[in-house]
Amino acid sequence: MRILLVEDEPDAAMLIAKGLREQAFAVDVAVDGEQGARQAYETNYDAIILDVMLPKRDGLSVCRQIRARGALTPILVLTALDSVESRIQGLDSGADDYLTKPFAFGELLARLRAIIRRGTRPIVPEILTVGDLTIDTRSREATRGSRAIRLTAREYALLEFFARRAGEVIGRPEIAEHVWDEQYDQFSNVIDVYVQRLRRKLDADGERPLITTRRGEGYVFGK
Repeated sequence: MRILLVEDEPDAAMLIAKGLREQAFAVDVAVDGEQGARQAYETNYDAIILDVMLPKRDGLSVCRQIRARGALTPILVLTALDSVESRIQGLDSGADDYLTKPFAFGELLARLRAIIRRGTRPIVPEILTVGDLTIDTRSREATRGSRAIRLTAREYALLEFFARRAGEVIGRPEIAEHVWDEQYDQFSNVIDVYVQRLRRKLDADGERPLITTRRGEGYVFGK
């Protein structure tokens, strides 16, 4: 899943982005409110983490603008202000949840996953099952039958995206938008490379292939 992090403090942005990437999220970072609003408009993010105190434009005005455009992207607001009035302001601006600094990264991760689940229509369970493949999105563990599948963070992110869209034709642009960040090179074959890696790990021991290539269209998972 692809996340937009709008945070002007370099150390905080670096630590949050690093932690999210280790949890298989693709992360784009914006350093002020204007850049955050622009990126939120240009890219279809799965969630946005938005600091309130930002240069150029404050986070709440960015949040209101995102909602005014009709976007339903889940938004988690971060702030150093802990008053009830501040929390009410944040939620009334269109945020889905509110987290006060300083915070434990585990809590941020849990709240992020919660707003993504709530923001998905229909609601996606924490345990995904496609045929004999099971994915636990909390522990990021995958098994096929009784066999555990060891995955890198990027391989897991691609597998979860496929599983959430099982049975649909998924093109490379969609995969790039949700599994890779803004550093993705559209002229590279990196998606094909990762799909081949997944195939080797998923379809061991002569098991039925889970990923089908549709020439000129993309991939279908689980059919």
